[in-house]
Amino acid sequence: MRLQLLARPDLPDFLDLPWETPLAEWDVENLVEVPSGIHRNVVRFVCYGQSLYALKELPERLALREYRFLRDLDDAGVPVVEVVGVVTDRGEQRDALNAVLVTQHLEFSLPYRILFTGRCVPDLRNSLLDALAELLVRIHLAGFFWGDCSLSNTLFRRDAGTLSAYLVDAETGELHPQLTDGQRAHDLSVATENVGGELMDLEAATDGLPQDLDPLEIADEISRRYEALWSEVTREEVFAPDESYRIEERLRRLNELGYDVEELELVGDGDLRRLRLDPRVVEPGHHRRRLLALTGLDVQENQARRLLNDIARYRATLGRSGSRLHEAVASYRWLVEVFEPAIAGVPPELRGKREPAELFHELLEHRWFLSEAAGSDVGMDTAVQSYVENVLAHAPDERAVLEDVELGEEEEAAEAS
Repeated sequence: MRLQLLARPDLPDFLDLPWETPLAEWDVENLVEVPSGIHRNVVRFVCYGQSLYALKELPERLALREYRFLRDLDDAGVPVVEVVGVVTDRGEQRDALNAVLVTQHLEFSLPYRILFTGRCVPDLRNSLLDALAELLVRIHLAGFFWGDCSLSNTLFRRDAGTLSAYLVDAETGELHPQLTDGQRAHDLSVATENVGGELMDLEAATDGLPQDLDPLEIADEISRRYEALWSEVTREEVFAPDESYRIEERLRRLNELGYDVEELELVGDGDLRRLRLDPRVVEPGHHRRRLLALTGLDVQENQARRLLNDIARYRATLGRSGSRLHEAVASYRWLVEVFEPAIAGVPPELRGKREPAELFHELLEHRWFLSEAAGSDVGMDTAVQSYVENVLAHAPDERAVLEDVELGEEEEAAEAS
């Protein structure tokens, strides 16, 4: 037997399982029954300590392929189940036995049948639709064609009163550098058909669905919500040269939706500008590490995200003539020509009220509000002057407050001694 596992010391080795026996015939102590969707392959669950693992039996080529897809999607930040390994060459009957894909069961996850029978999620209709649309947009941005989007191939977790969706089954998928509109449309068509059929089956097998849940209406609504979200994330923005504040506005909306922008492109089109974005999901701490590497600024994660957005905006502005500056060059110029002059524009006696990165963030906020009110970009110099006079001059001195607290603690310690 050959067993492939991720190199993690906290995982079991699974060597005590009867791999030489077909999965459907297993009868071992740690085998457990877990509610799950409808599968075309045999799926069993085993328990080790507090962790559950799903075992799916399928041909070796498909098992290795799905293993690779799940790894790649996880690396791309797509919500998927955690893949553990693939078992092949299963004993003396290895020519007759399929491989087994091993994944870790997603804790606190709910199959769709539990969602509908338990009546346990407020506003289930909107939560379900938003979660599925969000999952499809994320996998399509990663270049993954699912091919079999369904409720059975998805797990759901509670998320602050709503739901988050996770891809479970990827064996029918294809990974591409970028999906075509036709591939995305086909995936949506499959999702509509599968979800509608599953909900109709569920309605017939139970006491019915809640009154606001019509199977066909929900299935059709998935496509509408997906298209609205896809458009918001990927559409081009067209604006006049003096409306560059709208770049910040667009980046803000994407951040609120949970997306970040690695790169943006600003293309001249006569008297207009076209903004093209490359949205993606990135790992925690990514922005802080990236900004530090580009500029030497060591700041908090959200501050880094905001500053990187401004660097991207500045780089796109520099490249309007058609030339494309290297990111490191653009970042250095931004530091020297934008960040440092803006901070220097604040009187020295007021700079201690905020950290430099937070100060620049608030300057960007103030500039955005002024530009939106004026209907055109007011520029950083105007924003700095207005911010200093109308906001910062009246703000408390946070560094002084901290020092006062520390001084008071020192005085109390001295008195006690």
